[in-house]
Amino acid sequence: MEPLPADAEIPEPTPPHERASAARAFLRDVVESLVLALLIYLVINALTGRFYVRGSSMEPTLHNGQYLVVSKISYRLSEPRRGDIVVFVSPNGAGEDYIKRIIGLPGERVEIRDGAVWINGYRLDEPYLNSGIPYTGAWSLGPDEYFVLGDNRANSSDSHAWGPLPRKNIIGKAWLCYWPPQYWGVIPHYSFPSTGGEQE
Repeated sequence: MEPLPADAEIPEPTPPHERASAARAFLRDVVESLVLALLIYLVINALTGRFYVRGSSMEPTLHNGQYLVVSKISYRLSEPRRGDIVVFVSPNGAGEDYIKRIIGLPGERVEIRDGAVWINGYRLDEPYLNSGIPYTGAWSLGPDEYFVLGDNRANSSDSHAWGPLPRKNIIGKAWLCYWPPQYWGVIPHYSFPSTGGEQE
């Protein structure tokens, strides 16, 4: 090893108090980052939820095995609308969350006949369906009740089987599919004309 030149400056060792100060600053940065991440997680969790699609009741719109993000804040800002796809706590005592489409709104009369849905005497045009409806019935909705149906009308446990859905049971509006990759994107809701369809 070659000797240092006579005029070379020898670095001073870092004083212990400076090393401790640097360690505290690093620890503070780590704690702040963790707290920020936790706050972001809590906010996201409060505003959204996750839902796993089971079965074929929403075919052809949604498919078995899809993972969805549900907006919990949507219906704090506005009321549910006809055509919205919503996640809710099932009122039939099954203890599960379901996903269906809102068809009837509070105060309306819903009738199913001739393979179609009629709202207050107007026939709904539902272009997202693959086939007609294989059952009949009529329901009058209360002030806080909604009528929800699966898009696969022949294979869905919904309001035609267990009646209207109370407003308090609605968790949120299906918003985004994040898995599997081939279905990535915003969930396709449907906006009906103000009249709902043709009048009888």
